[in-house]
Amino acid sequence: MRHAALSWMISGCALLALGACGGPSQPEHKADAVASANDAAPVAPSPVNAGAAQSPMPAPVAQDAEPLSCAADIGAAAAAKRVAVCRNVSPATRPPCNAANSCAMIEDEIARSCALFDGKGEPMQGCDPAPKSMAAAVAVVQRYYSAINARDYATAWAQWGEDGPPNQTLDKFQAGFAGTRSTRVTIGSKLAPGDGGAGSIYQTVPVTVDSQLLDGTRQRFVGDYVVRRVNDVDGATPAQLRWHIGQAKLKAVPAGWD
Repeated sequence: MRHAALSWMISGCALLALGACGGPSQPEHKADAVASANDAAPVAPSPVNAGAAQSPMPAPVAQDAEPLSCAADIGAAAAAKRVAVCRNVSPATRPPCNAANSCAMIEDEIARSCALFDGKGEPMQGCDPAPKSMAAAVAVVQRYYSAINARDYATAWAQWGEDGPPNQTLDKFQAGFAGTRSTRVTIGSKLAPGDGGAGSIYQTVPVTVDSQLLDGTRQRFVGDYVVRRVNDVDGATPAQLRWHIGQAKLKAVPAGWD
């Protein structure tokens, strides 16, 4: 994927754009400098359908193709179950709970709705993991990559918060994936408890990203995402209380890793 804006995430000349090289490099974020999406440098993500184990490489598709529906992605029966949960928890009058949408969009509506009702009576059926848990933070990264693999760039963009990745419009974000054939991610199995500071909570999510470009080049990147949310403070909006991506740090693995 040719994301020139991703150069700040990784070391050396290789970009998380997974194929672009050249131009001035930018400094990598320090591990102790956790930034919010509004403070971080410009970034566009690596597409992946994430999980605790590696997901299969998706078949090559045109970048201007329609988003992959949830029904086509996981099958009609499984998609119908997710839609039913979505409709049960969503307070919206016209929620995006439709099997014709991407699974990531449906899951994002479930997460949004569960966060709205968190702590207000009995937990709603389908609201798992708990909105404030470590698992919910990891789910943001999984949902992010699921959306990218389904070409649902709007949902992926929104995982950085209401304004998307810093200094990136949705169009610029989407254009960053023109050179990518397929990508997959592995979520690290060892997650440390999140940290708090400056009114926010941060959760580090380790990842390994494998990508293949249109010319057949294969690349691997390792690092982590920092997912954050505002602590439970008076005046915080529902959007601020939800987990969202705040920072990404990835490094290219030298050639010969496979």
